[in-house]
This record gives sequence, structure tokens and C-alpha cells, in this order.
Amino acid sequence: MGGKRMLQWKTKYSKLVFRKSDTVPEELHQMVQESFLTLRKHDCFFQDLVRIKGKDFFTPVSRILIGNPGCTYKYLNTRLFTVPWPTEGYEIKYCSPQIHDACKALIKLNDYLHIEAVKALQGQNLLESKETEDTPVIDREQNFATSLREKGSVSQDQSSFCVPEDDFTSLNSRTSYNVTLLNYMDPLQMLYLKQEPYFGMGNMAVSWHHDENLVERSTVAVYSYSCEGSPAEETYDQKLQGRDPAVWHVGLKVAWDIETPGLAIPLHQGDFYLMLDDLNMTHQHCVLAGFSPRFSSTHRVADCSRGTLEYIFGQCELALQNLQTDSNSGALSLKSLETAVVKQVEEIHNEVEFEWLRQFWFQGKRYLKCTDWWLKPMAKLEEYWRKMETMSSLVLHEVRKKEQTEEQRNETISCFLLVLTERQRLRKEWTARCQSEAAESLPEDQKPECHPFWTNDECNMPLPYDLEEVIAHLQNLVQ
Repeated sequence: MGGKRMLQWKTKYSKLVFRKSDTVPEELHQMVQESFLTLRKHDCFFQDLVRIKGKDFFTPVSRILIGNPGCTYKYLNTRLFTVPWPTEGYEIKYCSPQIHDACKALIKLNDYLHIEAVKALQGQNLLESKETEDTPVIDREQNFATSLREKGSVSQDQSSFCVPEDDFTSLNSRTSYNVTLLNYMDPLQMLYLKQEPYFGMGNMAVSWHHDENLVERSTVAVYSYSCEGSPAEETYDQKLQGRDPAVWHVGLKVAWDIETPGLAIPLHQGDFYLMLDDLNMTHQHCVLAGFSPRFSSTHRVADCSRGTLEYIFGQCELALQNLQTDSNSGALSLKSLETAVVKQVEEIHNEVEFEWLRQFWFQGKRYLKCTDWWLKPMAKLEEYWRKMETMSSLVLHEVRKKEQTEEQRNETISCFLLVLTERQRLRKEWTARCQSEAAESLPEDQKPECHPFWTNDECNMPLPYDLEEVIAHLQNLVQ
């Protein structure tokens, strides 16, 4: 690396840490690379039909999310559901022993990259707190925190010489990866590759972007594997700012800045890099295509504050606290018609339907390629959803009775009307997406399902539950 480029890296890109493949244990390389090929062989990588500015697009990259059981990761209005890696306390039935082994290899890579990220951040903290020699970013962190445990996280005792306990807890949490998003890219199968627009870096497999849905200031770790033995004897006349067009690169630039020169870092088989601290927010990155197919495992601390089964089940239980059953007749009724309570329940209703059930079934039966783990929790969520459908019908029934004061009744109806209008809009949108030309072009096991279904008979509703009619009826009531 030239002196000018190294200076630029240190001044503008110091939070990008790069590691060559020979720093990673050979046994880990072998396990991880076999896992990529196994998942590819079992057709476990999928192009996502994502939503951008009201339109659906297939991602040029094929993906699969692997991680903690019950975790999800959302990007471009698409919620991906983890294929769970083997986790103590969870019964996970995989479709084959090979898929089990592949997921097990990826959790080992996850543990390794977690420790490497902790070391890198500790090294950065030390360098910021005292004067050190002017050494390259590529290898300077390897001198720090050498007493790390071989498995698991750094202990607080071992790390105390580097950072205070509170800082250590924060540092550890910002590197405890809960998911990895695996990518497969074959440039020969990509119909169109955009040219990098600012620095003349050549073909992009993934355009400039920030990673979404991450815990603030968390590190992203990316392990790269370019397949060997692929045809790369292509002529390429375009000048690419000194980069070899046959080799995959990660590009990095300062966000919203095309005056500061960008970086294009070559990625050879088994290399990995870390985007530390707030780099993902202050900078953008892209992936520059080489000639051969490439896998990557991108380890993230996904923001799961609203993205785990534990969270959404808790929301459902909160909503159902407003539903009661008569001990004699078995009749259902609502405990409260207070506006705040109705609003909370109906918003949870929408969240379950559109952030979970419809997101899951829009992806068809793809997850069954790996495991049936998600079917039981989805069935349970649908049970909750049906009870909330009944609760909506009970609100409609109650507001017709005119037992509230006119002011209270109008307030309840207005609030309810807003949520129902949004529900109807989203149902129409999801129905249209499921019936789109792009959706119809998918293989049978990946075709979106417009699910869950709703019928008056199933919910035993006291009012016809056609949302168009209900909305018109409520609008008349408040006029």
C-alpha cells in the first residue's frame, strides 16, 4: 500500500480494520467455506423481493439470514427471519445434518469475529488514550488484548487494563453479533451491474449504502470467500483507479462526500474486515464485483428491540389483557373502551399482521429448505391475531350502542378509524404485492402467500367485517 493511500486510510478511514486470510485459523476457514457451499448446494440462498419507494425489486444478491433463534433483521422494508444456529435450550430440527453442520460452523465464525472485534476496539481505545508509534491500521491492533480467552468473550478481569468496566460492557455488547446475513453473488448471473459513479472503481455488485437496523455504534464484521476455479480470463479495458477488476473489493467513502477520495480494498479468499464504532453511519460502503462467484458472511448486532419473538409475543399478551371471557356464558367482551387502550391494542394488531405474519408468508415456503422452526411460532402469532380481529369487531359493536358520551364516543371512533384505515391500505398493498408480476415469476416454493386470511365465520363477528364498509360506517357516525 502506497504512503499516500496509507495516510488517507489512517486519517479518514481509521475505523476500518482489515485482516488477511492467513491470520484466521485454517480449520475455521475450511469449516466456514464448506458451510457456504453446503447451503448453496441445498438452494438456501434467495433473492429478496424488496420494497423501495413503493415499488418491488429483486435484489441482485442472494441471501440467507442465520442467527439467534427468534431473531429477525429488517432492511428495505423486508423482514428476514433467522435460520437459527444451534443454540443451547432450543430444539431445532434441520432438514439435513449438513445444514446443521453449516449453521454450527457459522456460529463458530461468529464467536471468532466477536473476539477479533473486541480486540480491535480495545486497541483503538488505547491508541486514542495515549501516544503510540505511527503503525499501520491493518496490523496495529494485534498487539493488544493478547490474553483473550480462546472461546467466548473477553472476561472483565482480563480486559480491565484496557477499558473501565462500564466501557467494557458497552464494547462487549456492541460486538456480540446476534445474526449473520450471508450473501452469494455471481457476476456472470447478474444481468446488470452499475458502474461506481464517483471514483471510477468499476462494476458494483452492491451500491453505496449504510447497513440498516443495527445497534448504535455496533461493529460490523465481514468474512469474504471468492470461489476458486471460476473463469476470470476476461478482457477489461476500463481503467479502474489501479484496482484489479478480477478481484472483489469493498469500497468505502465518507458519507455525502465525493471530494475525499474513496478506498477500494481487495478481498481475497478468506480475508475479513471490521467496520468499527460509528463507521457505518459516518461512511458508506459498496461491493465492487470481481469475475468469480463470491460468498460473504456479514455479522451484525441487529437492533432487535422490536424484532424478536419474545418482543412480539409480549406485545400480543399486552393487547389481550383487554379481552375478557364471561365465566358462565363464555361470551367475549372488552374490559375498557378508553381511547388510549383501544389505540394501543389496534396498533399491536397491525404490527402483528404487517410486520410479522404478512412479512413471513410473503417469502413463501423458503425457510422450509433449512428448518420448520418458524412454523409453530407463526401459528401461535396467528392465534393471537385472530383474537385481536375479534377485539376489533367488539369495538365496532360497542361504539354502535351509544352508551358513551358523544364526546367520548367520537374520540374512540376517530382513533379507531385512523388505525383501521391504515390496516385497509396495507392489506390492499400486500395483496397487490402478492399478485404482482415479479411475485408470480418466482418458483412455486418461494411464491408469496397472501396470508393470514380473514373471514366473518372464523371470527364469529357481531358486525360484517368488510373493512371498506366498516370505515364508511364509522365515518358516518362521526359526521
